[in-house]
Amino acid sequence: MRLRTSTWALLSCLLSAATVAATPPAPPKLPPLPQLQAYTVDAPWLQPILPLRIADHTWQIGTEDLTALLVETQDGVVLLDGGMPQMADHLLENLKRRGFEPKDLRLLLNSHAHADHAGPFSALKRRTGARVVASAESAVLLARGGADDLHFGDDFAFVPVVVDRVVMDGEVVKQGGVEFTAHFMPGHTPGSTAWTWTDTRDGKPVRIAYVDSLSTPGYQLLTHPRYPRLVDDYRRSLATVRALPCDVVLSPHPSFSGWEYAAGDKAGAKALTCKTYADNAERDFNAKLAEQRRKAR
Repeated sequence: MRLRTSTWALLSCLLSAATVAATPPAPPKLPPLPQLQAYTVDAPWLQPILPLRIADHTWQIGTEDLTALLVETQDGVVLLDGGMPQMADHLLENLKRRGFEPKDLRLLLNSHAHADHAGPFSALKRRTGARVVASAESAVLLARGGADDLHFGDDFAFVPVVVDRVVMDGEVVKQGGVEFTAHFMPGHTPGSTAWTWTDTRDGKPVRIAYVDSLSTPGYQLLTHPRYPRLVDDYRRSLATVRALPCDVVLSPHPSFSGWEYAAGDKAGAKALTCKTYADNAERDFNAKLAEQRRKAR
């Protein structure tokens, strides 16, 4: 009986050891995946303002630090840029403050296809029936909702929107007696566009230029694999901006062109000329280019 008990005890130990040996070690615990990060911006980008008069029929209706220009015509209104995606309701409210209904918005013109300027286009198009007008390069990015951007990847996506009319460089878009001319100025994006039109102020003609950004925030300027001629495009765009018909210049980010919308009636007190706007941008561009060349040596 003792022998039998010892035998079973031995077999039990052997089986336990075999079971332990056959059990694989627990895999290491992998670190958690990161939370999604919201596209956050400076507070003035999201601070609404009441309609601010630029000229007799041109109004800034965006926020303190993002431009959205409303142009009133004999047949509805035109909006140039719209700021961030969450600005749609605010823009429509300012439209009403100017005496217009959503159905009166006829055209949405675009400077470039980034979320802080084309963000609400999809909502505005859906709620008003307005037609979106942009360059071919911008049309592609707008249709992707900003995804796969050359410099930002998918970081600043927005709701995609389909462009209704693709314009060529120098093409004129007419609406209600106002002629908007597209001027291609690639650099900030391949599809960047300036728009010019003529308004009046105090009974005199005023040539307005809405000039796209000429900044390169964190961009790889040299030997960019997807934009190999970025520097050449930028140089040509500087010349384009200097040659624009331009009594008043505005930009998607107002500070770039010397505007301070929060100042109300004095918002344009420090406004630049098109030449100065280009000169300032060229100086910043040259400094960044020189720095990248030094690092590349």
